[in-house]
Amino acid sequence: MNFNNILIGSEDPKRLTDYYTKLFGKPAMEDGGYTGWAIGSGFVAVGPHSEVHGRNTQPGRIIWNIETPDVKGEFERMKAAGAIVVRDPYSFDDVPQAAGMLIATLADPDDNYFQLMSPMEPGATS
Repeated sequence: MNFNNILIGSEDPKRLTDYYTKLFGKPAMEDGGYTGWAIGSGFVAVGPHSEVHGRNTQPGRIIWNIETPDVKGEFERMKAAGAIVVRDPYSFDDVPQAAGMLIATLADPDDNYFQLMSPMEPGATS
């Protein structure tokens, strides 16, 4: 299997499109109210969804991650572009297999969480 993409449903997909365009640049796809960006080998898209209304009341339920060797640099770039900061970069130095790993948590205007995180070392989760 191969993870392909994530779709973020919204009552106001234009607001999310404008937000993510500031962070990720020009969308790779725009079609029928859906907009998407290629990030590495994956894809994140936003679009309308009939069962989604208002802001996410449980933003920690699903958190999607973007891997980068420069968490602090990407965090500062996104913050300067208007990213909504939930938590500045932090580490799990008390967990041996995660020592030196950084994570920063951000949110979109619908209060969906996503994170920047250091690349996982092979075998780090075994």
